[in-house]
Amino acid sequence: MADPKGFLTHERENARTRPVEERVKDWNEVYQPGSLLPIITKQASRCMDCGIPFCHNGCPLGNLIPEWNDYAYREDWTAASERLHATNNFPEFTGRLCPAPCEAACVLGINQQPVSIKNVEVSIIDQAWDNGDVTPQAPERLSGKTVAVIGSGPAGLAAAQQLTRAGHTVAVYERADRIGGLLRYGIPEFKMEKRHINRRIEQMRAEGTKFRTEVEIGRDIDARKLRKRHDAVVIAAGATISRDLPVPGRELNGVHFAMEYLPLANKVQEGDLTVAPISAEGKHVVVIGGGDTGADCVGTAHRQGALSVTQLEIMPKPGEDRAAGQPWPTFPMLYKVTSAHEEGGERVYSVSTTHFEGDADGNVQWLHLIEVEFKDGKLEQKPGTERKLPAQLVTLAMGFTGTDQQNGLVEQFGLELDARGNVARDADFATNVPGVYVAGDAGRGQSLIVWAIAEGRSAARGVDRFLTGASALPAPIKPTDRALTV
Repeated sequence: MADPKGFLTHERENARTRPVEERVKDWNEVYQPGSLLPIITKQASRCMDCGIPFCHNGCPLGNLIPEWNDYAYREDWTAASERLHATNNFPEFTGRLCPAPCEAACVLGINQQPVSIKNVEVSIIDQAWDNGDVTPQAPERLSGKTVAVIGSGPAGLAAAQQLTRAGHTVAVYERADRIGGLLRYGIPEFKMEKRHINRRIEQMRAEGTKFRTEVEIGRDIDARKLRKRHDAVVIAAGATISRDLPVPGRELNGVHFAMEYLPLANKVQEGDLTVAPISAEGKHVVVIGGGDTGADCVGTAHRQGALSVTQLEIMPKPGEDRAAGQPWPTFPMLYKVTSAHEEGGERVYSVSTTHFEGDADGNVQWLHLIEVEFKDGKLEQKPGTERKLPAQLVTLAMGFTGTDQQNGLVEQFGLELDARGNVARDADFATNVPGVYVAGDAGRGQSLIVWAIAEGRSAARGVDRFLTGASALPAPIKPTDRALTV
């Protein structure tokens, strides 16, 4: 235990953000550089090293949180980094993007603020990079086996790195022009600067992983030919089909999926575009969907100079405290104010869009909505509550419905799907096709980055066993595992 009195002596502190008026003028990460290190040893000391560390179960990766908290408290950054990487290939991603179910499961959180686990995690990995502790780990010998990984998001990258380190020759196929999947084009720069992805890619290249961009399996390469070319395949193509809103006026110009809008802003930051073809500049913006993707749209609209930003959510506003049906250590649905929400805009709950209204040129101008409420477990409209909002740009951020089945990948492999439309798999993450495995959102459905990395690591173990008959890679999670989240 780092400090037996740490949780009594120190209150929780979080990373400080830059002033709103400053950060909305650029696309850099919102946090003040260097604001964590002076406080992180105190924050790590609050960890009680519980006899039963529920944070382990709260984290799908099974991160060894009390261990690296202790090392961080002692400022042994090298040992802390080793413990962190023992379960997580990319802690700089999760430390910035994960909603931290580990903190919801922290025992300290029963009667006070939990340990700021994410802040400790990101401090450890940032120090590790600065100190040169993150180096390529090339395999000692090659197996002679080849593996194709389809998709370069967190699941695909984790599977690829594990399999490369196991000695297999791995090629990652990505249909976009850069590696990273949603990390690259779905996460705004102000939330995670892409330099974090770039240096991981360079590490993986040095270890021996090959990357093939602008190659879509199912269209550019027949999936059956890919299977014959490699000894095994891991499908980590994500759940990329956005949930639509089939209401009158959906066809109007200016109504876009979030994943049509967000990648263009990232391409501007990559230097590919001077101005985003879909921009919020000088427009009234409405974001439909109250989750993290919606918040990303809100922050992006602020930086592009929107006149106003309104975020709509069909569900009621969450409470400030745990609901009775979400007791510790489950992951509670709480009212959350992200950095994007701190920057302005309005959030409206318990409303449903009825239709869009456009001008004579077919451009959206108004969004019509109505209030809704639950009655006998059903969502019903409240008569007399109709109103409209000005809207020259509308982004649909209502989640995703499954993996892409239009490009031929599912059909060409002959994959079976589960009842939810995801690629079906067994306890080893194997599909019905011998030698073909699936990890991440493609098999699980839309989920968290920690689940993606955990499944990528687990699928890699399944592939390694398939190729060699045994595996020294970490023991897998089960595809049905839910940890302590709800």
